Amino acid sequence: MDYRGLTLDPFQAQAIQHLQDGRSVLVAAPTGTGKTLVADWMVDRALEAGRRVIYTAPIKALSNQKFRDYCRLHGEQTVGLVTGDLVIRREAPCLVMTTEILRNMLLAGEPLDELAAVVIDEIHFLDDRERGTVWEEVLIYLPPHVRIVALSATLPNLEDFSAWLTHVRGHPVEVVIERERAVPLDFWFVSQGMGLMTPEEWNARATQAARSQAAAPDEPRGGRGRGRGRGRDGGRGRDGGGRGGRGGRDRRGPPPAQRTHPIDLFREVRREDWLPMLYFVFSRHDAERFAKALAFRFRADLLDERQAAEVGAFLEEHDPGPALDEELRRMLLQGIGFHHAGLHVSLKAIVEQLYERRLLPCLFCTSTFALGINMPARTVGFHGLEKFDGQAVRPLPTRGFMQKAGRAGRRGMDEHGHVVIRMDPAEWPTMRPIFERYTRHQYEPVRSSFNLSWNSVIKLLENHDLDGIREIVDKSFLSWSLARRSHEHLARAEALEGRSGDGEASKRDLKEARRLRRRAEHAHDQCWQEFEDKRRFLQQIGYLGDGSDFHAGAKVLRHLQIAELLMTELVLSGLIEDVDDLTLFGLLCALTNDVPRSVHLNTRLDRRDRELATAVYELRMSEAVTGAERITRQPVTWSPDLIPLGRAWARGVPLDALLADVSSSSDWSGSLVTGLRRAKDLLGQLVDVYADIPDRASTLRRLLREVSRDEVEVVD
Repeated sequence: MDYRGLTLDPFQAQAIQHLQDGRSVLVAAPTGTGKTLVADWMVDRALEAGRRVIYTAPIKALSNQKFRDYCRLHGEQTVGLVTGDLVIRREAPCLVMTTEILRNMLLAGEPLDELAAVVIDEIHFLDDRERGTVWEEVLIYLPPHVRIVALSATLPNLEDFSAWLTHVRGHPVEVVIERERAVPLDFWFVSQGMGLMTPEEWNARATQAARSQAAAPDEPRGGRGRGRGRGRDGGRGRDGGGRGGRGGRDRRGPPPAQRTHPIDLFREVRREDWLPMLYFVFSRHDAERFAKALAFRFRADLLDERQAAEVGAFLEEHDPGPALDEELRRMLLQGIGFHHAGLHVSLKAIVEQLYERRLLPCLFCTSTFALGINMPARTVGFHGLEKFDGQAVRPLPTRGFMQKAGRAGRRGMDEHGHVVIRMDPAEWPTMRPIFERYTRHQYEPVRSSFNLSWNSVIKLLENHDLDGIREIVDKSFLSWSLARRSHEHLARAEALEGRSGDGEASKRDLKEARRLRRRAEHAHDQCWQEFEDKRRFLQQIGYLGDGSDFHAGAKVLRHLQIAELLMTELVLSGLIEDVDDLTLFGLLCALTNDVPRSVHLNTRLDRRDRELATAVYELRMSEAVTGAERITRQPVTWSPDLIPLGRAWARGVPLDALLADVSSSSDWSGSLVTGLRRAKDLLGQLVDVYADIPDRASTLRRLLREVSRDEVEVVD
């Protein structure tokens, strides 16, 4: 089967055949195998038939990229984009959007009769602790006639997951699995002391080095050598010889501990002619620091004169102003860049487009660059195999590691993709079992994180009776999984009861059977009880009446999806009506953005701001807010130091002037813009809250127009 002049791989042809036959599909394949092509076929077919189609993605960057791709393929008038930041051609037959937007459309009851299919990219995001519930809600609320094209990384529990999808959609969801990559991956390790090695070579040498170090811990260290070297003449060597001009080190001696730098890895990759390279690090600060260090220490440019001229012309055409300083400009002209979520929105777009044009041979990036965006490289470098997850330093999950590693190897350009891991021998005893788990393809199963937001609870009560809500809740992946577990507990209990008789053993069996029956009952009702707990709490704090009729709190909450309970309390208290419009936006910024410890705001709250912050804090510590926090186990955001920055933005102060009052070890502008956008979204929700008060709604709409400018409105 051919499509767009390409001969389809068997798994692509199989998935498309299922779609032609009117079935939904779940396509599970490694990163870089071409599973997105199945979604592209579905979009083409829907548009040819005069039907509508929606493409959803977990992040805005991926939504924006698909929007640009589909505009090129189908024409701008055919494609629309709907995210929290922008609405472009909302009525277009092909809509690209984030998953949250689609959930909101479904809750609002928008007509979807002409909708043929929904593509759900990265559907394994369903197990994301903070956002996964949205994926389940979408799958539950979509009308049965809508076909699903679900794209996923490799999962070990695909059969269970697809069985649930079939259950919730009411028609078969076919599973199509591809385990082989079109471009195979080769794994390598790099150490300053031992050079570039295969995993087998590395394991032998690192183990030997660790033993030598343990046997002679005080032995003086020699110069640097190599295990797998290339001399000045470019010839490869497997004899562990040193590199000419770098000095030698006894291969049996202990290597330097914790000294390998990304520049060491870069040198090896460049020597092998394996550029371009994506180098993954796990902090924004490191992404910038390592890129700048390479640009400073590696003087030779990675671009030829023509390419450098092309970069220069591009930067002139897309000049982002003060955000692009001379140091970064020189780096980009060298062919070196960095990318992370906190980067200035204009710089982020510049870096992505330069990389797409193959004008950034070396890019240091954080995990966001791995997520769905179609930007492969010849080589992927890893600074390590562990990262801080907000609570502790933990190994990268197999799924996360392979999603990044899968960027290596450009189809049609490379015979192999290279995955190169920076490692020191002292790290190997801890890292070895982690790496082995990756190479054995021990993927983590997708688990449900179903946890309805307060807004979702209100919307369900608004549109369904309790029996209907119970039916919806029971369709969740969590409820379905718990029901299966409940059946297993009951089956075991019945087996134990069936063999009961006299004696102590039988008494133990009966006791265990009773315990299993209690667990089965709890598992069967767990999701419903969690909904009921939230409904009763809303009654307890006066948002709902005894019969779940809507009081003032529920009527406000039905419009709010950000800072739900605290914002509702602020509206009910009348506090936000006592502040001027500029300060109101500053207050909204304080509710939507945390300030990390690495960021210091040089602004100071004046007396009025301190009084406002105190009043808000009292509401933040009220039973309505802290009780909701206990139930959801999700912390409430309140960063009053951001009030002056939000006020300044609403007054028209440009982003670079705001950042002059910020001290940070890395670029924080992207995070600040994200906070401004979330504050803008919350302001838009307040417009709906005050829709019945025309003067107030008009004032808020005017403020919304004033803050929706510059970086806050950029398609990044």
